[in-house]
Amino acid sequence: MTRYARPARGLRGVSMLPGFLSRVVELMLGREGRSLHLRAAGGATLVLLLVMLTGSWAVVVAEEGARDANLRSYPKALWWSVETATTVGYGDFYPVTWWGRVVGMVVMVVGITTYGMVTAALATWFVAREQRRVHRVGAETLHALHERFDRLEELLGAKKKG
Repeated sequence: MTRYARPARGLRGVSMLPGFLSRVVELMLGREGRSLHLRAAGGATLVLLLVMLTGSWAVVVAEEGARDANLRSYPKALWWSVETATTVGYGDFYPVTWWGRVVGMVVMVVGITTYGMVTAALATWFVAREQRRVHRVGAETLHALHERFDRLEELLGAKKKG
Protein backbone atom coordinates (compact mmCIF):
# COMPACT_ATOMS: atom_id res chain seq x y z
CA MET A 1 0.00 0.00 0.00
CA THR A 2 1.34 3.41 -0.91
CA ARG A 3 1.53 6.25 1.52
CA TYR A 4 -1.18 8.07 -0.45
CA ALA A 5 -3.82 5.38 -0.23
CA ARG A 6 -5.65 4.39 2.88
CA PRO A 7 -7.56 1.16 3.34
CA ALA A 8 -11.30 1.57 3.47
CA ARG A 9 -13.26 0.23 6.38
CA GLY A 10 -16.18 -1.40 4.67
CA LEU A 11 -16.47 0.95 1.69
CA ARG A 12 -15.65 -0.56 -1.69
CA GLY A 13 -13.50 1.46 -4.02
CA VAL A 14 -12.55 4.07 -1.45
CA SER A 15 -9.10 2.57 -0.96
CA MET A 16 -8.23 3.68 -4.50
CA LEU A 17 -8.65 7.35 -3.53
CA PRO A 18 -5.85 9.51 -2.11
CA GLY A 19 -5.58 9.39 1.69
CA PHE A 20 -7.32 12.70 2.43
CA LEU A 21 -10.21 12.05 0.04
CA SER A 22 -10.56 8.52 1.38
CA ARG A 23 -10.85 9.87 4.92
CA VAL A 24 -13.48 12.41 3.86
CA VAL A 25 -15.57 9.74 2.13
CA GLU A 26 -15.23 7.41 5.11
CA LEU A 27 -16.17 10.17 7.52
CA MET A 28 -19.28 11.09 5.54
CA LEU A 29 -20.55 7.65 4.63
CA GLY A 30 -18.63 4.93 6.41
CA ARG A 31 -19.78 4.78 10.00
CA GLU A 32 -22.42 2.17 10.65
CA GLY A 33 -23.62 3.84 13.85
CA ARG A 34 -24.08 7.22 12.21
CA SER A 35 -27.68 8.38 11.89
CA LEU A 36 -29.49 8.26 8.58
CA HIS A 37 -29.84 12.03 8.21
CA LEU A 38 -26.08 12.55 8.64
CA ARG A 39 -25.27 9.83 6.11
CA ALA A 40 -27.77 11.33 3.67
CA ALA A 41 -26.25 14.79 4.10
CA GLY A 42 -22.76 13.33 3.58
CA GLY A 43 -23.89 11.49 0.46
CA ALA A 44 -25.60 14.60 -0.89
CA THR A 45 -22.42 16.61 -0.30
CA LEU A 46 -20.39 14.07 -2.27
CA VAL A 47 -22.96 14.19 -5.07
CA LEU A 48 -22.75 17.99 -5.03
CA LEU A 49 -18.96 17.88 -5.35
CA LEU A 50 -19.21 15.47 -8.27
CA VAL A 51 -21.91 17.56 -9.94
CA MET A 52 -19.85 20.74 -9.55
CA LEU A 53 -16.72 19.09 -10.96
CA THR A 54 -18.48 17.42 -13.89
CA GLY A 55 -20.76 20.43 -14.40
CA SER A 56 -17.70 22.64 -14.76
CA TRP A 57 -16.33 20.36 -17.44
CA ALA A 58 -19.73 20.03 -19.15
CA VAL A 59 -20.33 23.77 -19.31
CA VAL A 60 -16.90 24.36 -20.86
CA VAL A 61 -17.73 21.74 -23.50
CA ALA A 62 -21.22 23.21 -24.06
CA GLU A 63 -19.89 26.77 -24.36
CA GLU A 64 -17.00 25.87 -26.66
CA GLY A 65 -17.17 27.95 -29.82
CA ALA A 66 -20.23 29.92 -28.73
CA ARG A 67 -20.25 33.61 -29.49
CA ASP A 68 -19.87 35.78 -26.35
CA ALA A 69 -19.08 32.71 -24.22
CA ASN A 70 -17.20 33.59 -21.06
CA LEU A 71 -16.83 30.08 -19.62
CA ARG A 72 -13.97 28.87 -21.78
CA SER A 73 -11.59 27.49 -19.14
CA TYR A 74 -12.06 24.90 -16.42
CA PRO A 75 -10.95 27.18 -13.52
CA LYS A 76 -13.50 29.83 -14.50
CA ALA A 77 -16.15 27.15 -14.93
CA LEU A 78 -15.31 25.67 -11.53
CA TRP A 79 -15.74 29.09 -9.92
CA TRP A 80 -19.02 29.48 -11.82
CA SER A 81 -20.27 26.09 -10.57
CA VAL A 82 -19.44 26.95 -6.95
CA GLU A 83 -21.23 30.30 -7.12
CA THR A 84 -24.15 28.67 -8.94
CA ALA A 85 -24.49 25.78 -6.46
CA THR A 86 -24.42 28.21 -3.54
CA THR A 87 -26.92 30.46 -5.39
CA VAL A 88 -24.60 33.44 -5.01
CA GLY A 89 -24.54 34.10 -8.74
CA TYR A 90 -22.28 37.15 -8.99
CA GLY A 91 -22.97 37.36 -12.70
CA ASP A 92 -19.30 37.51 -13.62
CA PHE A 93 -19.58 34.19 -15.49
CA TYR A 94 -22.69 32.67 -17.04
CA PRO A 95 -23.54 30.20 -19.79
CA VAL A 96 -24.87 31.57 -23.06
CA THR A 97 -25.85 28.31 -24.79
CA TRP A 98 -28.97 26.26 -24.15
CA TRP A 99 -26.94 23.22 -23.02
CA GLY A 100 -24.82 25.37 -20.76
CA ARG A 101 -27.97 26.66 -19.08
CA VAL A 102 -29.25 23.11 -18.62
CA VAL A 103 -25.99 22.27 -16.84
CA GLY A 104 -26.52 25.39 -14.74
CA MET A 105 -30.01 24.26 -13.75
CA VAL A 106 -28.71 20.88 -12.63
CA VAL A 107 -25.92 22.47 -10.58
CA MET A 108 -28.44 24.86 -8.98
CA VAL A 109 -31.00 22.19 -8.08
CA VAL A 110 -28.37 19.85 -6.64
CA GLY A 111 -26.76 22.72 -4.72
CA ILE A 112 -30.02 23.96 -3.22
CA THR A 113 -31.04 20.42 -2.28
CA THR A 114 -27.69 19.63 -0.72
CA TYR A 115 -27.48 22.79 1.36
CA GLY A 116 -31.04 22.19 2.54
CA MET A 117 -30.18 18.63 3.59
CA VAL A 118 -27.00 19.68 5.38
CA THR A 119 -28.85 22.47 7.21
CA ALA A 120 -31.61 20.04 8.24
CA ALA A 121 -29.03 17.48 9.43
CA LEU A 122 -27.25 20.09 11.54
CA ALA A 123 -30.53 21.31 13.03
CA THR A 124 -31.55 17.74 13.83
CA TRP A 125 -28.18 17.11 15.46
CA PHE A 126 -28.53 20.20 17.67
CA VAL A 127 -32.11 19.30 18.67
CA ALA A 128 -31.18 15.68 19.43
CA ARG A 129 -28.21 16.82 21.50
CA GLU A 130 -30.43 19.13 23.55
CA GLN A 131 -33.04 16.39 23.99
CA ARG A 132 -30.38 14.01 25.30
CA ARG A 133 -29.21 16.66 27.74
CA VAL A 134 -32.74 17.35 28.96
CA HIS A 135 -33.46 13.61 29.22
CA ARG A 136 -30.24 13.08 31.20
CA VAL A 137 -31.14 15.92 33.59
CA GLY A 138 -34.69 14.55 33.86
CA ALA A 139 -33.40 11.06 34.65
CA GLU A 140 -31.08 12.42 37.34
CA THR A 141 -33.94 14.40 38.91
CA LEU A 142 -36.20 11.35 38.81
CA HIS A 143 -33.52 9.25 40.49
CA ALA A 144 -33.08 11.88 43.24
CA LEU A 145 -36.85 11.95 43.81
CA HIS A 146 -36.95 8.15 44.10
CA GLU A 147 -34.17 8.28 46.69
CA ARG A 148 -36.07 10.90 48.70
CA PHE A 149 -39.27 8.88 48.60
CA ASP A 150 -37.35 5.79 49.70
CA ARG A 151 -35.93 7.72 52.68
CA LEU A 152 -39.39 9.05 53.57
CA GLU A 153 -40.82 5.54 53.46
CA GLU A 154 -38.02 4.32 55.70
CA LEU A 155 -38.66 7.14 58.19
CA LEU A 156 -42.40 6.51 58.19
CA GLY A 157 -41.81 2.76 58.62
CA ALA A 158 -39.46 3.42 61.56
CA LYS A 159 -42.05 5.71 63.26
CA LYS A 160 -44.79 3.05 62.93
CA LYS A 161 -42.58 0.41 64.51
CA GLY A 162 -41.28 2.65 67.28
